[in-house]
Amino acid sequence: MTYKLLADAVVLIHFLWILFLFFGAYVGAKYRVARILHLSGLAFALITEIFGWYCPLTYLEVWLRSKHDPRWVYAGSFIVHYVEKIVYLELSRTLIVIGTVILVGFNVWFYRKSRERRTYSKRSAC
Repeated sequence: MTYKLLADAVVLIHFLWILFLFFGAYVGAKYRVARILHLSGLAFALITEIFGWYCPLTYLEVWLRSKHDPRWVYAGSFIVHYVEKIVYLELSRTLIVIGTVILVGFNVWFYRKSRERRTYSKRSAC
């Protein structure tokens, strides 16, 4: 039972990490630490997609599930069941790589624009 709960927690953390990669620029525009973590996470996501690697959280979740029940029988909360469907979408690798590149490009653009706005507002305040 402990392994199942830990595996469910890993899926939830994985989902929250994905949300952070999509929307972290909004926090990163204000806080340097969040920006560094966000850009590092995006770079890691891009590298894993380019080389066809799996996220370490995926390996951890699979390992925990195998410890709980080697047959991986689904018998848990519906929330975890649906979060897993979001985290592990059935899309082609090419589509995921293209989506990752677009996500990284958008976030780089967002950070540059927010930096320009901060620079402009500092100049106009003088």
